[in-house]
Amino acid sequence: QVQLVESGGGLVQAGGSLRLSCVVSGNISSFDFVAWCRQSPGNERELVASFSSGTATYFVDSVKGRFTISGDNAKSTWYLQMNNLKPEDTSTYYCYGLIGRTQYWGKGTLVTVSS
Repeated sequence: QVQLVESGGGLVQAGGSLRLSCVVSGNISSFDFVAWCRQSPGNERELVASFSSGTATYFVDSVKGRFTISGDNAKSTWYLQMNNLKPEDTSTYYCYGLIGRTQYWGKGTLVTVSS
């Protein structure tokens, strides 16, 4: 059973940085598609960043130039580096992976950005 576990969330001041990690109980190269999503209370879950083999990396407009997504096969981990954080980035962040038609979600890590 593949599991995804996020970490790295916390409280940070506006302008600060955090790096979220998603550790996979398996080989991340098995995934066809990986992503970070976020959801805040009262809002729909939003795709923040994603990458898949053979396609361009995607970032939602609100984080372009501030967030990067990467992976480390040796550590079975993918990351979301978040710089110049803004209060509107406050949310629970989830990692997501797709193998074939099977979707995998982590349980989320909370990011709070104070003004």
